[in-house]
Amino acid sequence: MAVASPATLAIGLITASTLFLAPTAQAAPKPSEKQLRGELVDLNKKVDQLIEQYNGKRVALAKAQDAEKTAGARLAEAEKTLGDAQRRVTEIATKRYQSQSAALPHFLVPDAGAAAVMEQITDEEQAVVDNLVVVRDEKKKAADEAAALAVDLAAQADEVDKRRTEAEGVIDDIKAKLKALMPYGTGKRANGSWAPELPAGRENITSRMRIIRDEIKKTFDMPFEIGCYRSGGGGEHPLGRACDFMMSTGGSMPTAANLRLGDRISEWAIKNKDRFGVKYVIWKQRINMGSGWRQMSDRGSITQNHYDHPHISMY
Repeated sequence: MAVASPATLAIGLITASTLFLAPTAQAAPKPSEKQLRGELVDLNKKVDQLIEQYNGKRVALAKAQDAEKTAGARLAEAEKTLGDAQRRVTEIATKRYQSQSAALPHFLVPDAGAAAVMEQITDEEQAVVDNLVVVRDEKKKAADEAAALAVDLAAQADEVDKRRTEAEGVIDDIKAKLKALMPYGTGKRANGSWAPELPAGRENITSRMRIIRDEIKKTFDMPFEIGCYRSGGGGEHPLGRACDFMMSTGGSMPTAANLRLGDRISEWAIKNKDRFGVKYVIWKQRINMGSGWRQMSDRGSITQNHYDHPHISMY
């Protein structure tokens, strides 16, 4: 199976991805948020390709090792067949040698018929020997291929780890630049508390809610709608201080990928709670107010237990 070299791929990855950091005679303009996000998407795709190429090698090695095991089993069977044939020939030859009496079966009496039988048995043994040679060659070839792949994989594993570490270093640098470009929640007092805000605009949400909602939309690829203001029902939604970030169409369990996305959004919101003014996050029947997740009581449905959406409330 022809697989592109992860090392070659990764070298191109690192070279391409670090161009924007190269020094110039004049101070290069700072990259825009859009440019940084584009770089981040491209880098993550290339890292995924790097890992995919490496995994392809691992699959090829596993197949080669299976082929070696199969060849080994065939070899063991062929060796057993040869042993049986050799014992058969030896047994008959011994009886012929010891036979001096007509009372022995006629095919052991040294005549033309017995010789023909012995010749046939010897031919059968030779066929078994020939097959054994073929199987031994197959076993050796399979073992050699598996060993070569194992050596190649071990060498590439180190190279992939090195290149992936370099790529992830660039990714971390881009993320740091993006974080520096993120806005802050409005209305934060000098003592760290948050001034009350009234909802505004057509969406009936507060400025702080709008800021974090928009940042989440830019940072994550949202699979479904985001629901914020709704009248009645209590909580922060009627106050314009809460949004639900749907991971399914509602009422159904999200896919495994979207559950992981919900995890990432929730952790991101908690990590940046002091920057934006997050009051708490509810996700998967748990609430986090900044000091860790706490289990909530069962409210009776997937939606009410917040399994289909992270809920973010703001001060």
